[in-house]
Amino acid sequence: MRIPVLVGMTLVALWPGFARAVDKADFDLKTTEDLYKVCSVGPDDPLRAQALNFCEGFLLGVVSYHDQVTERRKLKRLICYPPTVTRDQGIQAFNNWAASHQQDQKYMNEPPVIGAVRGLASTWPCK
Repeated sequence: MRIPVLVGMTLVALWPGFARAVDKADFDLKTTEDLYKVCSVGPDDPLRAQALNFCEGFLLGVVSYHDQVTERRKLKRLICYPPTVTRDQGIQAFNNWAASHQQDQKYMNEPPVIGAVRGLASTWPCK
């Protein structure tokens, strides 16, 4: 039982070291992997501010569209986040999901909107 806790603590401590440099091509967002590169940009990356703003805007757009479509069409919600959730928590939720699915090319090659919904729904599933 202690080994998983230690591994988890180690990964959290090393998290900044896993961040990769982002380049302008990543902003094209063809795949969930591209979105993950943008949203997990490292603290020293020269495009950090732009990447995080882009990530936040993309995730906000996904959630806003999800909310409007499910409400207007009376569809089942896929993401049930609490009203107090912050944008930073949304980015972290997506990054946590993407990091844990990094080796699964089925998910990482999907369109970024699908990955965003999967990532947010994994943290805030609807019951």
